[in-house]
Amino acid sequence: MTNENNPFLTEHHTPHGTFPFHLLQTAHFEPAMQQGMEAHDREIDAIINNPAVPNFDNTIVALEKSGALLNQVTTVFGNLLSAETSDELQEIAERVMPKLSEHSNNITLNEALFARIKQVYDNADLEAMNTEDRMLLQTTYDGFIRSGANLNPEQKERFRQLSSELSVLTLRFSQNNLKETNSYELPLQPDQLAGLPESALNAYAETAKEKGKEGYIVTLQAPSFVPFMKYSQHRELRQQLYMAYNTQCTHDNEYNNLEIVKKLVNLRLERAQLLGFSTAADYVLTRRMAENSGNVYQLLNQLLEAYTPTAHREVEEVTALAKELEGDDFTLMPWDWAYYSEKLKEKKFNWDEEALRPYFELNRVIDGVFGLATCLYGITFQENKDIPVYHADVKAYDVFDRDGSFLAVLYTDFHPRASKRSGAWMTSYKEQWKDENGNSRPHVSVTMNFTKPSADKPALLTFSEVNTFLHEFGHALHGMFANTTYQSLSGTNVYWDFVELPSQIMENFAIEKDFLNTFAKHYETGENIPEEMIQRIVDASNFNVAYACLRQLSFGLLDMAWYTRTEPFDGDVRSYEKAAWKKTQVLPDIAETCMTVQFSHIMAGGYSAGYYSYKWAEVLDADAFSLFQEKGIFHPETANSFRENVLSKGGTEHPMELYKRFRGQEPSIDALLKRNGIIN
Repeated sequence: MTNENNPFLTEHHTPHGTFPFHLLQTAHFEPAMQQGMEAHDREIDAIINNPAVPNFDNTIVALEKSGALLNQVTTVFGNLLSAETSDELQEIAERVMPKLSEHSNNITLNEALFARIKQVYDNADLEAMNTEDRMLLQTTYDGFIRSGANLNPEQKERFRQLSSELSVLTLRFSQNNLKETNSYELPLQPDQLAGLPESALNAYAETAKEKGKEGYIVTLQAPSFVPFMKYSQHRELRQQLYMAYNTQCTHDNEYNNLEIVKKLVNLRLERAQLLGFSTAADYVLTRRMAENSGNVYQLLNQLLEAYTPTAHREVEEVTALAKELEGDDFTLMPWDWAYYSEKLKEKKFNWDEEALRPYFELNRVIDGVFGLATCLYGITFQENKDIPVYHADVKAYDVFDRDGSFLAVLYTDFHPRASKRSGAWMTSYKEQWKDENGNSRPHVSVTMNFTKPSADKPALLTFSEVNTFLHEFGHALHGMFANTTYQSLSGTNVYWDFVELPSQIMENFAIEKDFLNTFAKHYETGENIPEEMIQRIVDASNFNVAYACLRQLSFGLLDMAWYTRTEPFDGDVRSYEKAAWKKTQVLPDIAETCMTVQFSHIMAGGYSAGYYSYKWAEVLDADAFSLFQEKGIFHPETANSFRENVLSKGGTEHPMELYKRFRGQEPSIDALLKRNGIIN
């Protein structure tokens, strides 16, 4: 294949310079990556061989700007590997990941390059530098140190090996997870449909049709799994599906991740210790707001103490209802929790999630979420069908600022498919930066797995899915409002335990009447969502909140247990997992189940020693939103302050300084405890 038709290697004319997905073929990736690495090498050589005395511009900024082609190729490749994968893409990933790891190591372990960086760092007049320049210098220097620049030759070689092995294993972990998820089907017989709502049955029928089969099929994708666990009256089937979900990647087949987990944990430990840290967590947390594992455990234990009594009361209440319905000898098991919790929610709050669906038609929800951004920040969205997309489900929007100027491109990708991994995420196809050509604006994407439309109904979302949309859209705002000089400090390139603040603060709007009234209308009649329904949403917002908190804490404690180890692990993964989160378990623990082997966040994603970030950010978002509640939820000055002090600043300053500038104080857990009704 020649370069003439490779969209990475040729000039293309698309709106806002968006990537020409319509011209992309799988065969384009490897040649483009190769050329990208070669071009990057030449740029690095030019920095090293520059005869001028090393300074900030000719070394630090030059390094920042290098590797543009490679960055574009790997960005598109990595995003499609999650959102629109194929066997061919996964095979390419297996081949290129070691090469990319080696290329990265060749740069960070280059002694001549580091000598120039160190010279600039040692001679810099930090006081005279502006905030962004100072942060770029610090992060560049720290990044090289953390990537082995100070190691001796033997240690550097081992660092290279570790990096390469980690890149391959994280990929394999994710691929196994996706393939195991996609391989499972639960066909339903006509006598196994009791309790399932029409929306679920339509979805299951649609799944069967897509697979070329008759009847109804349940999968392990969240929009399929969750309603079955919540509504199916067949306990034995709930158990079957629960066990299938919670034993993924533990079976005696090619998708087993048990040994991969051990290798990942041990390799990360060895890498950290090679760099002078006692644990992998120590290595990670030096670049986090939490700073060390002691502060992480302090937060997790504070929340555990605060929420555990309420969580036990919640479980007792659900158990009491289950016994009332099934008899006194009934034992509540994990596969019963969603079902009887929903029954209790219906009883206490007259709650019917299915009755809410007609008011959350996807297009109206989009209008509502976009409208919220317009109300808060003055930005507007206009679909642009001239922007190429990577799948027919994807839409692209021009986003305009309050003054009508172009702000960003936003891609949306809402529905599950076999080629897309589970979950929901935001990512960027192009970051923001400033250079001699002006302010280069970002291209961001939100990807989800929402309930699909059926043959006779549009996509009608659950309230939980509305929350998810708001969450990911908050990340998107963080990316779209980016307004910094350097790409590496732009948008969501912030400390990991700060990155969830912009997303989680948006979830607060989901239970605000004034927001719901802007878009929640019946998809057939157009009538507004009834006031009593909104009140039920508000009243039920803290239902089983303590149980949910303990569940998140269990994941945080599991994560920390894996990455605060000082010795390699060669034990039983399941047993270790159960010991790690024992204090958080309020339902019987099932011996065969295992979360770790499918916990992509901490094993294959960026959340190793970082899952606590969700609770850390929840403390921040509760405290931050209390200011919106005080001033008015649509208060433009408060919104503008949040935009200017948090959303637009990226990683240019320490996040606590940014937060205090917005909030006027450091956060405490009190606002969260009050929001959840734990304290008055």
